Amino acid sequence: MDKIPVIQKRNKSKIKSRKMASSSQDLLDAQAHVWDHILSYINSMALRCAVELRIPDAIHKHGKPITLSRLAEALCINTAKTNGLYRLMRILVHSKFFDRVIISEQEEREEAYSLTRASRLLIRDEPLSLVPFALLGTHPVFIEPFHHMSEWLCDECPSAFFTKNGMDHWEFAAKDEKWNQGFNEAMAADARFTSSILVRDCKHVFEGLKTMVDVAGGTGEVSKVLAGALPWLKCIVLDQPHVVAGMEGSENLRFVSGDMFEFIPPADTVFLKSIMHDWGDEDCTKILGKCKEAITHSKINGGKVIIVDMVVDGEKQAHEATKSYLVFDIFIMANFAGKERTEKEWAELFAAVGFKNYKITHTLGLISLIEVFP
Repeated sequence: MDKIPVIQKRNKSKIKSRKMASSSQDLLDAQAHVWDHILSYINSMALRCAVELRIPDAIHKHGKPITLSRLAEALCINTAKTNGLYRLMRILVHSKFFDRVIISEQEEREEAYSLTRASRLLIRDEPLSLVPFALLGTHPVFIEPFHHMSEWLCDECPSAFFTKNGMDHWEFAAKDEKWNQGFNEAMAADARFTSSILVRDCKHVFEGLKTMVDVAGGTGEVSKVLAGALPWLKCIVLDQPHVVAGMEGSENLRFVSGDMFEFIPPADTVFLKSIMHDWGDEDCTKILGKCKEAITHSKINGGKVIIVDMVVDGEKQAHEATKSYLVFDIFIMANFAGKERTEKEWAELFAAVGFKNYKITHTLGLISLIEVFP
């Protein structure tokens, strides 16, 4: 038998070595991927800490990029834990909530922190501040149900929130005044943000309409903005008694207590912002049925329903957008027993109630505007 040439043996050795190296790297990459997801909650908890400490407010008040020492002083940080603040800021810079810049301070060049567009939304006194929403989304009441997800998948409860608390979120909010207030403040903050974009980019959607019912409209932030920007539109905010209690209206805005599953006041349009994703298909069908009844007698071309909610389409959306949709969908599943829907799922809901047509406008970032016609 002929001997294998030495050079061939060396080539096989090199190939084997490369395969071993590749295999090891694949394992290490997989380990890093697992670690990253195990500890991904650190991102939201670091953000919550920044909001609680009011770091964006401190930088904003300073009026220019701020050094670590001055930031620690402004926040009354324990001097022994200044390095802890530095490490917190390091991950928040990496997450693009702050920028790190070089400034000249007393003839020395130092690192300093400045705000980004994202952290400007976390300044408490800003008109479009999302602080209440950030604190709500990272609150233990919404985090703890995720510790019961595996249990929920095997039980008969409608959500992991129910598994944890023995009641759904709406019953919980009705019984816990402090939580109800925080939830309403968060929804109001989100509503102010979204409605500011609505009146800027989607005003045409409301042209020709004279009356609108804002279903489950909370404290009426969307209606307040629309009523202020569209003087021809008379708005009614419909929500549970404990939500609208004490709310004061205006010339073209009034509050009505009631149950959307029972009755929705007649109007040219029924408006639902971030409502449908809280409910399963059966409940959504009931809500849409009441919406259809409410616009039946409208003289404005039969009226319409306006839905502001997510439309999931993983094939057409960017990777980061898809990730946001999927994360939000699991959040809704865990806490509300609802879901984020694809266009096909929306269409099936509309058809089930007898709506003949719909139009989707993608102008609100992760959120879409859906017009539904009888």
